[in-house]
Amino acid sequence: MPISRPDLASALLAAAHIADRSVIAAFIVDAATQPAPNPFPQTSAGAVRQVWRQRAAEFESFEVQAAGLSCLLAVVSNMHVDEVLVQEILRAGPHTANVFHRGDVGQIIGAVLYGKPGCALPALPAPRVLRRAPRARTRIATGQLDLFA
Repeated sequence: MPISRPDLASALLAAAHIADRSVIAAFIVDAATQPAPNPFPQTSAGAVRQVWRQRAAEFESFEVQAAGLSCLLAVVSNMHVDEVLVQEILRAGPHTANVFHRGDVGQIIGAVLYGKPGCALPALPAPRVLRRAPRARTRIATGQLDLFA
């Protein structure tokens, strides 16, 4: 049974080790984002490490913007190469998100959001939290310091 996009985004937001999790989660829940064909849903930590190290080099060469890539590489570098992972692929326009978990969506290992070369990452929606207006600061007039007194 496929994992729903809202469930995947919620699990991603709970993965505190992923620095760009809010950007990737916002992309996943966007109405335009849909599951993409996934020829290899089951993979291994070793395969993920090898593929995404290569992609990191390609992304740098072709100036592809990516969110979450360094966090994914850090996690899979510390995993046993035979550890089984499940990959979810989602796309919208020129952007793709790859999310890796242990088979139960509650344990997100890592996620990467990237676009085509020269294409900026999607902008985040405005936060729903209202911010208080900054307090006006009043200055207390002070006399000038006389350095030669």
